[in-house]
Amino acid sequence: MGTRVSYPAEVKIKAVEMRLAGVPVKEVMSQLNIRNRTQLKTWMIWYKNGEMHRFKQPVGKQYSFGKGPEYENETAKLQAENRYLRQQIEVLKKYKELERKWYRKQQ
Repeated sequence: MGTRVSYPAEVKIKAVEMRLAGVPVKEVMSQLNIRNRTQLKTWMIWYKNGEMHRFKQPVGKQYSFGKGPEYENETAKLQAENRYLRQQIEVLKKYKELERKWYRKQQ
C-alpha cells in the first residue's frame, strides 16, 4: 500500500471551489497535485453535506478526532444527544417486545 497524503484544508477547499466552477477533475488534480480522484469526490460529498469541519481534521481521524463530532453550538450538541438517546430507547423497546415473544413461545 502507498503512504497516506495529508492535504492542507486550503487545498481541499480550493479543489471543491474549482470543481464548483466547472473545472474538469483531471485539471484540478494536476494543478493541486492530488493523487486520487476518489479523494476529490469525498471532499465534494463533505462540502455538499455541510461537513466543512472535516477539511481541517488529520488523515484517518475524520470520525474520532477530538473524541466525537464538533458542534456549531450547544443547541446542536443537545439535539444530537437527544436523537441518540431516542434511538437507544427504540432499540430497548424492540428488544423488550422480542423478549416477550420468546417468553410466550417457551410456555
